[in-house]
Amino acid sequence: MIYWKSKTLLVKPEGDYGVDSAPTGAANAILALNVRLSPMEGQDTERDLETVHFGANPTIPTGVYQRLTFDVEAVPSGAAGTAPAWGPLLRMCAVAEVIDAGVSVEYSPITEDPESGSIYFAVGQTRHVMLGARGTVTLKLNAQGVPVFSFTMTGLFTVPTKVPAVNPDLSAFQKPQVASKANTPTFTIGGTAFVMRNLELDLGNDVQTRLLVGQEAIRIVDKAEKVTAQVEAVELDVYNPYTIALSQAEQAIQLIHGTGAGRIMQIDIPAAQQMRPTGYDPQQNIAEWPLGFTPLPQDGDDQWLLTLS
Repeated sequence: MIYWKSKTLLVKPEGDYGVDSAPTGAANAILALNVRLSPMEGQDTERDLETVHFGANPTIPTGVYQRLTFDVEAVPSGAAGTAPAWGPLLRMCAVAEVIDAGVSVEYSPITEDPESGSIYFAVGQTRHVMLGARGTVTLKLNAQGVPVFSFTMTGLFTVPTKVPAVNPDLSAFQKPQVASKANTPTFTIGGTAFVMRNLELDLGNDVQTRLLVGQEAIRIVDKAEKVTAQVEAVELDVYNPYTIALSQAEQAIQLIHGTGAGRIMQIDIPAAQQMRPTGYDPQQNIAEWPLGFTPLPQDGDDQWLLTLS
């Protein structure tokens, strides 16, 4: 018998693509939730043999890879200018990490040469190893909830093995602060402050498996970020989503969450094109707007900026 709660998740960036970076429980453990593994994605390709009898055809597994989905609480490291333990996961999603020691850590999108990583996911003594892993992620904030990153990681397939269970060190993960009036002091669209129910920033990475003769790799071949937010509706002389959508006017979006040095997370989206409003979503007899935005590049790789300080 194997208990599901015995699972561990270890992640470490790779120096060379697809070469096992050997993450350890002492240095590379991830505190995750809602973990789901698809250990052998791909196809069962029928051989279509011509036989004289009725019956099923044998199949052969083809295009096999692995996919792992999980959430991680979006909490800074607790020390300004120190990268959080979940930083390697963002780097594996075509994101650059820039550390200003003692001051801040910044994350922003990149196009060229995104990092890859090795992922060890174990249940009991059964260890699944994903090599060359890359992925995509959505940052989610809900009022009165803990902000989380929702990751979908894709990696090359390896045959699981039985290994001794590890005891992960999760001390680098800090206690979260819920999204609230006190803990989330700033949320603006186009300079207008809104009462917000939820916000999502989806990196929208197009992750493709390239399993060819001579090379097997997981590639991020494109991206299309999306932002959704549900806010209390306001009068049109305060903010008019209809004329803004028609004019294609770009809006700056800013959110600041967290209190105390080393615990502040700031999201800046300098040029977001608002999509057509879809209507109202009444909550507790209060009119709310579900709004959608497309972050647009200006000079390139500047659609958004996440700053931890």
